[in-house]
Amino acid sequence: MVARVDPDEAAAIGRGNNWLGLWTLYWREVRRFLKVYNQTIVAPVVTTLLFLAIFALALGHAGDSPGGNTAYLQFLAPGLVMMAITQNAFANTSSSIVIAKVQGNIVDTLMPPLTAHELTLAMAMGGATRGLIVGLVASLAVSLFVTVSIHSLAVLLYFGFAASLLLSLLGLAGGIWADKFDHIASVTNFIVVPLSFLSGTFYSVERLPPSFQTLAHLNPFFYMIDGFRYGWTGRADMNTTLGMAVLAASCAALWILCHRMFATGYKLKA
Repeated sequence: MVARVDPDEAAAIGRGNNWLGLWTLYWREVRRFLKVYNQTIVAPVVTTLLFLAIFALALGHAGDSPGGNTAYLQFLAPGLVMMAITQNAFANTSSSIVIAKVQGNIVDTLMPPLTAHELTLAMAMGGATRGLIVGLVASLAVSLFVTVSIHSLAVLLYFGFAASLLLSLLGLAGGIWADKFDHIASVTNFIVVPLSFLSGTFYSVERLPPSFQTLAHLNPFFYMIDGFRYGWTGRADMNTTLGMAVLAASCAALWILCHRMFATGYKLKA
């Protein structure tokens, strides 16, 4: 018996508009982390609160944060939330791809009639969704202990989404490149974590010597946290418009890379 295919559906797939397949893959990625929410959402929020508690006990009585009237914990909170966003967005896509490759079921992702753009979009948005959910829950949890006064909601949302998308795409590229879990762990330990910690999460880069400030300005994570902090507190070390442009350009570059990897089957097809 031959399955009957709707001509309109076949034509849409032929034009690269497989919206049903795109939504299905996206929803699979979202459900994958929602099923283990204790690990993927609750645990990062607890970690964020632990960081906040440690710094509150260690430095909370040191006075105001560098360069302004914002109390230190108010200065610190946006950086901690952004760190949770980026690390979880990265973890979602990288783990999804690596697990599929190690278990040998990556073909289930590649076989459906989805274009390289659709594969990139669905998986990247799945990772970005996890990052945004973690960021929202972490912000609500932090607001119980730190006074939150949103300076610019539009800026806050832009940097939150752009950072989630950027790290989701980075995780996607890293997952495709990695052959085993050790490889993706190396990317996490030697790229994602150091760039997160050295981006002004816990301090203002204005306190660094000029040469180190220049290095910090080459770190895209700095623009994520600086812009997100501006949307939260109204304080920034760099021009916010420049930060928006840097993140947009970085997302575009990684999007092209991920699309190319899917289009050529780099380390995906035997």
